[in-house]
Amino acid sequence: MARKSILVVDDEKGQREILEMILSGEGYDVTTASSGEAAMKFVADRHFDLVLTDLKMTGMSGLDLLKELTDFDKSIIVLLLTAHGSVDSAVDALRLGAFDYLQKPYDSEKLLDTVSRALNKLSTLDVEIISGSPEMDKVKKLILKIAKSNSTVLVRGESGTGKELIARSIHTNSPRAGQIFQAVNCAAINENLLESELFGHQKGSFTGAVSDKKGLFEIADGGTLFLDEIGELDISLQAKLLRALQEKQIRRVGGTKEIEIDVRVVAATNRDLLKMSQDGRFREDLYYRLNVLSLEVPPLRERDSDIPLLMEYFIKKHTRDTDRKIKIEKDAEKLLNNYSYPGNVRQLESAIERAILLCEDDKITLEDLPPEMKSQPAAVSSDELFKLPPNGVDFEDVERSLITQAMERTNNNITKSAKLLGLTFRTLQYRLEKYGIKKDADGTDDD
Repeated sequence: MARKSILVVDDEKGQREILEMILSGEGYDVTTASSGEAAMKFVADRHFDLVLTDLKMTGMSGLDLLKELTDFDKSIIVLLLTAHGSVDSAVDALRLGAFDYLQKPYDSEKLLDTVSRALNKLSTLDVEIISGSPEMDKVKKLILKIAKSNSTVLVRGESGTGKELIARSIHTNSPRAGQIFQAVNCAAINENLLESELFGHQKGSFTGAVSDKKGLFEIADGGTLFLDEIGELDISLQAKLLRALQEKQIRRVGGTKEIEIDVRVVAATNRDLLKMSQDGRFREDLYYRLNVLSLEVPPLRERDSDIPLLMEYFIKKHTRDTDRKIKIEKDAEKLLNNYSYPGNVRQLESAIERAILLCEDDKITLEDLPPEMKSQPAAVSSDELFKLPPNGVDFEDVERSLITQAMERTNNNITKSAKLLGLTFRTLQYRLEKYGIKKDADGTDDD
């Protein structure tokens, strides 16, 4: 998809017009706002690929606008324009989540280059991560913001959602992109061997250790180490991992020397690590060390507009180097589009690959799809879900109850709760205040 939509925010009319002229001349779709307050109204109603704002404005400053924007949606890409004397404020803005800043006076070439660099990175992610949904658009924008840091990242998501693909994208968009990306599945290796795999061992440290061996932390030095299924890590190894993250040093099994390491760790899990830490099954201090930056990959059932795009991609992928032109019959296509996919993207790819192998005359029918997809129970209708009692109800009690349930299910996350309830973010915020229901400080997708 073309990345062209830009919101320009400046309280000086002349500056707005100049920026609009420069950007529109390059084919960008530009909307202008004369204040931070006006910008927030636009952002609440429309999708923008990028926000370009002046730092010094009357009323809401560019820094205040940045805070409002990131409170509203942490994924929003913001570029700041700053005068020479405001560079320190611009650096603060980078810490608060701005993508980059431009120092005034700037020329049009520098402006266009900075804007193009940000949007080109998004366009590259569009090729790497097949999706068109707003949910995954937020994930892609968060990847770009997270990638610039050296902090640890925790990628959350159900099995099959593509957490390793997200981790690789974080690496390839980071300053470490030219270095190694090393992945390990913590659940796939025997716990007795995993310590040696991660930290290495000295010759003679155990039976079979016939020579010195570097661990993955040493191998990934200067690059990124991806720890998949981190929730399966044995509690004794968690302490050693925590020390490696805190001290940036490791000690091989059987070794006595501390080895300095420079590794960015990206971990992934499909489990609730916070609850596990509360139950004593995962170290709480390690959880917070891993969760410096977090990113949640939504399940496929919550972004069903991605299913047709993924179907098309997987058909091309699994017929590459052949002359087959695969078609899908309407009944099969309807099932593929409406299925809930407990196994997420991995299950969809498996179903498409199977169907391509089994179908005749290059036409996928219902018979070519996996049996479990055809046995899925029908969705419950809204009439069956909600029955009005004969004596009626107190509507506010019902509304309060539904909002409370949604907030409990999403750990007080307003963005996710609003989606469950079919409300806008701002509408749910109003209802929470109306009923005095507890909410997080930011209520966004950070946790």
